[in-house]
Parts: sequence; structure tokens; C-alpha cells
Amino acid sequence: MKTIIAGCGKVGSTLAEQLNREGHDITLIDVNRTALEKASSSYDVIGIVGNGISYSVQSEAGIEDADLFIAVTDSDEINLLSCLIAKKAGNCKTIARVRNPIYDNETAFLRNELGISMIINPEMAAAREIGRLVLFPSAIEIDTFARGRVELLKIQIPKDSVLHQLHIFELVEKLRCDVLICAVEREDEVIIPDGNFVLQELDTISFVASPKQTYNFFKKIGIKTTSIKHCMIVGGGKIAYHLAKQLLGLGLHVKIVERDRVRCEELSILLPDAVIIQGDGTNETLLQEEGIEYAECFVSLTDVDEENILLSLYVASCSKAKIVTKINRISFTEIIAHLNLGSIICPKNITAEYILQYVRAMQNSMGSNIETLYRIVNDKVEALAFNIKKDSPIIGKTFDKLSLKSNLLICSIIRKGKTITPRGQDMIMVGDQVIVVTTNSGLKDICDILR
Repeated sequence: MKTIIAGCGKVGSTLAEQLNREGHDITLIDVNRTALEKASSSYDVIGIVGNGISYSVQSEAGIEDADLFIAVTDSDEINLLSCLIAKKAGNCKTIARVRNPIYDNETAFLRNELGISMIINPEMAAAREIGRLVLFPSAIEIDTFARGRVELLKIQIPKDSVLHQLHIFELVEKLRCDVLICAVEREDEVIIPDGNFVLQELDTISFVASPKQTYNFFKKIGIKTTSIKHCMIVGGGKIAYHLAKQLLGLGLHVKIVERDRVRCEELSILLPDAVIIQGDGTNETLLQEEGIEYAECFVSLTDVDEENILLSLYVASCSKAKIVTKINRISFTEIIAHLNLGSIICPKNITAEYILQYVRAMQNSMGSNIETLYRIVNDKVEALAFNIKKDSPIIGKTFDKLSLKSNLLICSIIRKGKTITPRGQDMIMVGDQVIVVTTNSGLKDICDILR
């Protein structure tokens, strides 16, 4: 699929990398020649120096033949205008990144009247992801399939857990939980387990289940399922505003610590039900005075990654709070993964992932049957959802007769709204959505699961 991306910043380069990895024909537009050269040398993309709102620049990029135009520059207005020009010049699908909250209530108008296919607000998307984690405090990560019917969650097995020294095949018999463990992280090793795999305390596991079965599983293994009622946020930026607004709407008590006095006054007007504190969130005395030892949830959202990391490490050392850490530049992933930072949120990756979901849905309508794809466990494992169409050679064959690739697990089947955890005598039917987890990259069709 031919895709043009206007904007070669954090989100644009992340999109170029991901889409290039999935075999798309990518052209990047940016006024920054250095950024384009860096992207072109790192990925198989074409770089064009220029402004995305220029019709001649878009023509040079091949807008007439493009399937999709994505505008992710730093300017909302440039993104909207360049999408409008692309729509007129190429009649392609368009996606605009729009960050100013003034447009929050106007997205339907912009989509309908300007013909923009998708509008995404990175801060709102990040806040939505954090909100899900706050409401499910025991999870490190949460991804969803089939419009929320199936969840992919990551948790760490606590010490002295009933899961310690338990074979995976014993889960259903001993715990009576319909969940499927699809990936295990043990030290630096990532394993796609079979039924004979033995779990250990402090393993980090990713599992697939329906929301109801997730709750049941947590209850059986003694992991907290009660909702958080109080949340402290350090940093009063746009993500903090959207998150606080969301949590307040759900009845939670929210406290925001922000350095800037003017911003504190703005937040006091925008969020009258929140407690706004002017002060340095990295000040240990201030945090103690505000009761950090008894916090149920702590979210570090300053503009400095190092501050967020140190804050989260400090809070982890003195409280049992659910911790969420915002990191913009994930340069040392192996080191960060071994730090006690709770759930890590990277806004550029969240924005890119939302856009990628739309791109994959487009591909689905153009012949591909991948509906959803997540890269988990530091990009070492892929979780994919396939829509099963007619004439697939795997239809109607029981799983025990299929020769599947190694390091691959069929986790779930969604059939007519019902979730099925597959066993040996189950089979795939037309119209199913099938969720697969694997360390093999590059699967494009359901048939690719076979040897």
C-alpha cells in the first residue's frame, strides 16, 4: 500500500519504521533535510524536502497514486490543511494528528465536512491508555481485540503465588479459569509456552482472556481486582488534563502537582473537582506531605523522562501504589525493562499504534486479513487478529491435525460474538476472528501459521 507521511518527527519516524517493517511503500515529507536523511538511511523510505501543504510537494511525493496520506507535523492547522489538499488531489484516505483541545468537540465536523478519515489527539490517546491501566491496577499492559471482547494482559506472578511451579495445562483443571498464557518473560528470555511449561514466581506472563475470565483469574490467583479511588499526577500538561478529566468522570479523586503557577490556575478552572497543587513534584518533602506513602495510584507525567523515572522509582520504594511512567525517548529499553517503573507509557508509540490499527483495517478491506497487530514484550512477540474469509485451506480442520509453526500459539477464536479458547478438537470457520501470538515476524495471512 502506498502511503505518504507529512512530518518526520517522533510519530512520523515511528510510523515510517513500523509501516516499512510491514512492507508498505513509504514516502516522507518534511522541511527538515537532516531528519529525512536519518530516516532514509534507517528505513527503506523516500524522503522529500518540502511543506506538506504544498500541492507541488504532494504531487512530487505521488499523491495521485497514494492510498493513504498521514499528517503528523507539529502544527494542527498544517495537518488539517495538508489532508484537505491530499483528499482533493489524490482522493485517498487521510489521517491528521490534532493536539489542541479546542478541536476536541469538533472532530465529527472535521471528519464529515473535510472528509478526513481519522483524527487523533496523542495526549488524549495516551490518557485513555493510562486510564485503562488505572482501572485495572494489577496489569502492566492491556491490549484489546474484537472491540474489547478479548483482552491481552501482562502481569508479574507474585511471590508465593498459586501459579508457582504450576504446569500450564493444570490451569483449567485446578483454577477453573478459561485463560491462555501465550508468552512468558523469565530474566532475559521470552518463551511461547506449551502445556508442559512450568510457571515460576516473578515470571512476567502475557495472557489472553475475556474481561469476565480475566477478573475470575485474578481473583483465583490472589491479585487485587478492586478499583483505585485516589490518583496523584505529577506534571500538569495536556495528558494530565485529559487523564484527570476522564478519572473525575468515573468518580475518582484526583490530585495534580504542577510547577507552573499559570498552568495551575488554568487547571483549577478546567478541572474544578480536582485538587491542584503548585509545587515541584520531584521534591521529596512535598510528596510526603501530600501522603505519597498511602497513594493508590501515581502517574509521572513531567516533560523530562529522567524526572519521571526517578519519581516512579522513589514512589515504588515507599508505597504500594499503582505506578504509571511516561517516557518519550525509549533509548535504553533493556535497562528500563529491569527498573521498577510500573506501566510505561510512550505517547509517540500509542499514537503510531492507533494509526497503524486504521492502516491494517484498510488493508483488510483491500484483501489482507490482518485486523489487529500488537508488538509486545519489547517488540519480541507479535499478537495478531486474523479475519477468516472464504477459501482458506485451514477452514474445517481440527487443530490437532494442523501442522503449526514453532513458537506460535493460537490463543482465541471469536465466533458470532462468543469467545472460544481453542482446544485440539476445535476448528476455524468462515467469519471467525482468530488471535495468534508468535515470535515469528512477517505473518500476513492466516495460512502463514502453518509450517
